[in-house]
Amino acid sequence: MKIQPECIPCLMKRVLYEIEISTKDKELGSKALVSAMKTFTENYDPSICSAVLATKVHRAVYEALGNIDPYKELKERSNKVALSLLPKIEGKVRNARDPLKMAMLCSIIGNILDFGIEGGSGSPEKLAEVFDSYLSQGLGCDDYEGAKALISTAKNICLITDNCGEIVFDKVLCRELKRFNPKARLTLVVRGSPVLSDATLEDAEKLNFREVVDNILTTGTFAVGVDFVNIPKNLHSTLDESDIIICKGMANYEALSETDYKPVLYLLRTKCTAIANSMDLPLGINAVKLYE
Repeated sequence: MKIQPECIPCLMKRVLYEIEISTKDKELGSKALVSAMKTFTENYDPSICSAVLATKVHRAVYEALGNIDPYKELKERSNKVALSLLPKIEGKVRNARDPLKMAMLCSIIGNILDFGIEGGSGSPEKLAEVFDSYLSQGLGCDDYEGAKALISTAKNICLITDNCGEIVFDKVLCRELKRFNPKARLTLVVRGSPVLSDATLEDAEKLNFREVVDNILTTGTFAVGVDFVNIPKNLHSTLDESDIIICKGMANYEALSETDYKPVLYLLRTKCTAIANSMDLPLGINAVKLYE
């Protein structure tokens, strides 16, 4: 997705948020803000991918702050809250007419764990308060049957994760994918280094993902979404060999929509107008959107 005008205040709002959670030193905060704005003005181009520009800006802020993981405490709290909801989710999936579809819906609701942006969460604990309400909304975009048909015959499935907290629900989804198609080789992809509130290899290992997937790879670099210019060879070959790529969250859409990979199944909450408009979807819905 190319950067949209409404992406600009959103990006700067998130920059201010990560400065706020990182330091009370006003001088340091000002230095980080100036670095963000300088990087933005030097790299802004209407034809640039939104995720690429965001990566450059956030890298500048992290370096100015001297903080490689500003969201660390929020990520830990997000996983803790999501784990507290796991018994409820397990029950919903177990009792569902279609466990795989229910696992997808629960996984999408976890996507609200995004901080410093409109449509995200004020705190990790908010997820517990709104879970039932969001679940009752069901799917506002439902391409499930088409996706199910592709998953049923897939030999290789790749699932690219997004936020912490959300990744707890992704483990349930991975388990149901393997139950639905035991013959498929399922690869999980996490971020190569801490960026925003996204899950890394450390999170996947702590949650014992190897119980439910065949392989775990990383995006290899500091990047919002996936940096396809510097993509690791093993991830490149995995994506090429995948019969379907499942992508969680908006950042992955921003990056992957700039490529020719298909079929791609996006599981996300449309939290901003730029993403909703790009996907031709309403704002604020749970979406299972398939591109073939």
